[in-house]
Amino acid sequence: MTHVITGLDILLADPERYLQGQSIGLVVNQTSVAGDHQHSIDHFKNHDKFKLKKIFAPEHGLYGIDQDMVKVNASQDPGSGLDVLSLYGDQAKSLSPDLKHLADTDNLVFDIQDVGSRYYTFIYTLANCMEVCREAGVRMIVCDRPNPINGISVEGNLVGENWRSFVGQYPIANRHGMTVGELAKMFNTTFGIACDLTVVPMRGWDRTMWYDQTGICWVPTSPNMPTLETATVYPGMCLIEGTKLSEGRGTTLPFELIGAPYIDAHALADQLKKEKLPGVIFRPQYFKPMFQKCQRENCGGVQLHITDRDLFKPLLTGIAVIRAIHQLYPRQFDWRTEAYEFVNDRLAIDILYGNPDLREKFLINDAPLETIENSWKDELEEFKRLRQEFLIY
Repeated sequence: MTHVITGLDILLADPERYLQGQSIGLVVNQTSVAGDHQHSIDHFKNHDKFKLKKIFAPEHGLYGIDQDMVKVNASQDPGSGLDVLSLYGDQAKSLSPDLKHLADTDNLVFDIQDVGSRYYTFIYTLANCMEVCREAGVRMIVCDRPNPINGISVEGNLVGENWRSFVGQYPIANRHGMTVGELAKMFNTTFGIACDLTVVPMRGWDRTMWYDQTGICWVPTSPNMPTLETATVYPGMCLIEGTKLSEGRGTTLPFELIGAPYIDAHALADQLKKEKLPGVIFRPQYFKPMFQKCQRENCGGVQLHITDRDLFKPLLTGIAVIRAIHQLYPRQFDWRTEAYEFVNDRLAIDILYGNPDLREKFLINDAPLETIENSWKDELEEFKRLRQEFLIY
């Protein structure tokens, strides 16, 4: 098996090549692990040439403890004894570092594993840090890591201008097929951040690789992203967050299990089987979430089993699941109406999808899946042309 060397290990091998001055801040979580399985904090806290000044933690916290959309409090890292500043508080301004926190910092190093879907908030934490670094005159260093669901497959529409949020801050495809380093370059140039950016590339990564082909240990990126299989279905099944359906949170198979108390599992599986979606089968399943939606209620639904991950279309599959439940249970099916990722004036499903078309146009008119997929064809081709400029590998 090929062993990919991450940007963090490249940086640690020759820090003076990439860093300036003498002080650094880290934007990290539990995934910021070097090839020796030691955390980046351990490597930098006693460095002989660079002083570790600040640690910042994104959504879910430094060790990925907090659930989704739960405020991350400032804390102290028990390993290093350093204070940890939160980049996910209880209001929108908490999503960016305070300018004063970078006053004595020469470099801000971002090293967090992404999952390859535009909903995942870590890439917008990166963008917000880049903007503050520009204002502070601090160099932004991005240690690149693999896109776990490969760097070739791209799927979906772009986020409309009126639907931008912390799960879709820029007009990028749902499944973007880019690494965090490549996204940083795009954010910096196309979306006008214009900070002093340095991307530390990986060595040995090929765009066709899935994470389990890299030789790097998988560290769960958040409480409900325990495995590569979860990341594989996530670009589509995260849409379930915009409904009152359970997306499997509170079970051992988040995003692989979908259901609700009113669903007949066998009827739903049969309905989805008719769609003949590539690379996936739907097995009828009953489950009981222990927390969040449908807590301690018996739910009927399906489990997704991926039979060919290279053919699998996660977004189209997620839409197919919502569409099937909408068809079978039009009276019981409902959209989430609570505030979602600091937005309370628009429905979560519209924020996630990137516009209201899925809800207002396609599902109401029972549009075929082919029609829905074709609706994003032109803008997806435009995005593919744009991303080409920023690909490193």
